Amino acid sequence: MIRITMKRSVLTLLVILGTVILAEAQQKLPTATEMATKSIEALDKKVKLNPTQKNVIYNYMVDMCKDQLELSKKQQAGTAGEDDITRFYKGQNATNASIRNILKGDQQAQYDEFLEEQARGGQKKKKKGKHDKEEEEVVTGISGLKLPNN
Repeated sequence: MIRITMKRSVLTLLVILGTVILAEAQQKLPTATEMATKSIEALDKKVKLNPTQKNVIYNYMVDMCKDQLELSKKQQAGTAGEDDITRFYKGQNATNASIRNILKGDQQAQYDEFLEEQARGGQKKKKKGKHDKEEEEVVTGISGLKLPNN
């Protein structure tokens, strides 16, 4: 009888611990404003925005990040459909077009470079060179989006 009670207690404790860890992990998701702030800081380093550009683009980024978080939540819940994904990418393309309209001259080319870097996700693959020196190979396309196998 004591063993059964002990097993139930341990099992209950493990369930509670798992629930607490899961709840804490969900709380660590960044907000749309945090994501937008991080994006605008990275963009400003690359493109050198003036204060007006920064404010307008920030507003676009917040809206896009809200859509991204909403889609992410739907995907985690298993309720996201192809229409949701298509709608998100159309909105993202519209946002990028609006941002390009705000930028002037060289800033547009720098913005395109920034988007390309973001699409790559900064993932680099190491490969051995001729003299066993490690060289970094930038991975582009769909393989750049895959997580490395560790």
